[in-house]
Amino acid sequence: MIQALRTPEERFANLSNYSFKPNYIDDLVGYEGLRAHYLDVGKPDAEEVFLCLHGEPSWSYLYRGMIPVFTENGYRAIAPDLFGFGKSDKPIEEDVYTFNFHRNFLIHFIERLDLKNITLVCQDWGGLLGLTLPMDMPGRFKRLIIMNTALLNGQPAGPVFAEWKREIVEPENVDLSELFKKHAPGISQSDAEAYEAPFPDARYKAGVRKFPKLVAQEPHLEGVETSLRAAEFWNKKWDGDTFMAVGMKDKMLGPGVMAHMKTLIKGCPEWIEIPEGGHFVQEAGGQIIAQKALQKFGMLAKEMND
Repeated sequence: MIQALRTPEERFANLSNYSFKPNYIDDLVGYEGLRAHYLDVGKPDAEEVFLCLHGEPSWSYLYRGMIPVFTENGYRAIAPDLFGFGKSDKPIEEDVYTFNFHRNFLIHFIERLDLKNITLVCQDWGGLLGLTLPMDMPGRFKRLIIMNTALLNGQPAGPVFAEWKREIVEPENVDLSELFKKHAPGISQSDAEAYEAPFPDARYKAGVRKFPKLVAQEPHLEGVETSLRAAEFWNKKWDGDTFMAVGMKDKMLGPGVMAHMKTLIKGCPEWIEIPEGGHFVQEAGGQIIAQKALQKFGMLAKEMND
């Protein structure tokens, strides 16, 4: 049995623009005893599903601006919290958190909810993990909305990432509200504090501390082979519709990295720029990204086209 902590519900009281009903699942094979939280908003029987995957060190709160755009146009939006984040349980040992621990959770989660006609919405680790899923369940995925993310390649990640890693790993108890104020330009104090809410103290942050250590910078490390296989899939086999948005103030996974991702993804169109968007581009541009994506996909409700 994996030892884990569960964030008291009162930590999530009065979060701005996050009045979504919580949903929980605690019977996934291989994750016995762990409870995962997810948002499930919109028409339960909608044919089209937007699967919104967060990264480090965020949670489903990141998608509070995009989800209403999807649901108001008649679609279903699903946003899980990875274990160690948000309202999901938080294993206390860093060794629990591996690339495959997170990836297999997402696979089991998609299968458990039997999600189909998925538009993958991803940023940061939501992409590093999420972009490896369609190749192994291609019948379930239909479209892609990609923002400020990449795939592991087993190569050095560079000095900007090294600084990011130090910011998170070196403090005894990293202040996530301050981290978000730095990497999400213009974010309000209350919204920044919402990213600290899931973590009453440092014991809850094992998953936060581990994610930067999972960026595989050598070819033999876990996740590299899977990610290289995913790159091949996106380059040669992907035939779905793609929309790309880039937070232009992100020095780590901004225009330079996204230019490479654009060449990697078959049929990827020109991206839209979010000039004030930092690494957490959803904070500055979530609504407009969702609206522009639906417009590009021809999925805006009729009244919004008139």
